[in-house]
Amino acid sequence: MTPHRPALRARRVASARTAREFGAPPVPNPGERTTGAGTPGTVRRGRGQGMAVLMAALAAAGIAGCSASDDQPSGSASGAAGAPRTSPPASSEPTGKRGIRVLTTGLEAPWGIAFLPGGEALVTERDSARILRVPAAGGAATEVQRLSEVDGGGEGGLLGIALSPMYARDGLVYVYYTTAEDNRIARMRLGDRPEPIVTGIPRSGIHNGGRLLFGPDGYLYAGTGDASDSGRSQDVGSLGGKILRMTPDGRPAPGNPFGDSLVFSTGHRNVQGLAFDSAGRLWASEFGQNRFDEVNRIEAGRDYGWPTVEGPSDDPRFVQPLVTWDTSDASPSGVAIVGNTLYVAALRGERLWQVPLDGRGGVGAPQATLVGEYGRLRAVVQAPDGALWLLTSNRDGRGDPTADDDRILRLTV
Repeated sequence: MTPHRPALRARRVASARTAREFGAPPVPNPGERTTGAGTPGTVRRGRGQGMAVLMAALAAAGIAGCSASDDQPSGSASGAAGAPRTSPPASSEPTGKRGIRVLTTGLEAPWGIAFLPGGEALVTERDSARILRVPAAGGAATEVQRLSEVDGGGEGGLLGIALSPMYARDGLVYVYYTTAEDNRIARMRLGDRPEPIVTGIPRSGIHNGGRLLFGPDGYLYAGTGDASDSGRSQDVGSLGGKILRMTPDGRPAPGNPFGDSLVFSTGHRNVQGLAFDSAGRLWASEFGQNRFDEVNRIEAGRDYGWPTVEGPSDDPRFVQPLVTWDTSDASPSGVAIVGNTLYVAALRGERLWQVPLDGRGGVGAPQATLVGEYGRLRAVVQAPDGALWLLTSNRDGRGDPTADDDRILRLTV
């Protein structure tokens, strides 16, 4: 099927709860601290002026010219220090005909979601380096632990999170985070220190990648960024600008296309979203630079073009993106597939894109929803009950947060 190119403009405090309460084998845990919850507001956003001021400041500092997409250096709207707190509970009342409601409010730049066997969710906060537990029905988010190993800034911090496919037996949680030297992937049991399994992923103030996903083959996939050096994307010897595929202990997975290497595909600028469809095909979203954001169907050993090309190209060496958007319409982050629809959370575009999948690896015309209603959307993940959970990202230094931000939304599909 012909690729679709629409013309639209438009983050160590451990938990007192035992690992068994998280659906995992019991492990020793020290005490947990929480604080009280507040009352959520229902403020709608009026945005534009805050972003304009931010962009003017970036331009004055000489750093705004990196990209027209969503991956320029930025400040944090929240500090890493301070006592753990409980986020205020949210209203359980649906809003609108689409069956969307706010589950949790008062988060600080949440980034990744992973669901526990009982339906609760673990949510990472990029800048605070906290892992939070959110009840399945929504309400107050409780701090599970804070990772002192994280040294972020800009787009770095505590990013992706994934549960071991054998979590009920091994209790392992996988995280992707930034340190002073690199980005790395680690595994741990909740309350324990993370054990790095992959180190040396390039880090920078921008283009850190960070998404983690276990595939149907049982191997762990990770999306990385070029960390401000576009040449890394074409260098098979670098872990930057790639999609990586590894065993649960961080070794190259059997069948990887470049021998004894973690690299699965090359030519990526900043991979943000990963999802598998029902046929086992891997889909990925990534930030463009000045012209095109992309959705790609990922195949082992293929080259997706960056930095030689951005968006569509006639060069036979590179895989064509199946969906492209103007960078103002997307800055695509997390993705999820439900049935025959690929959902794409958009940051700069402040919307949720729905991309029809034809079942044969092709796509239809994307449609946008939630346009401008909740601001920047960082992640979208299907919950055990079939609904979608979305994370807003209005306190990441680029948004115009309301009193409720950041929020977790539940969307019935």
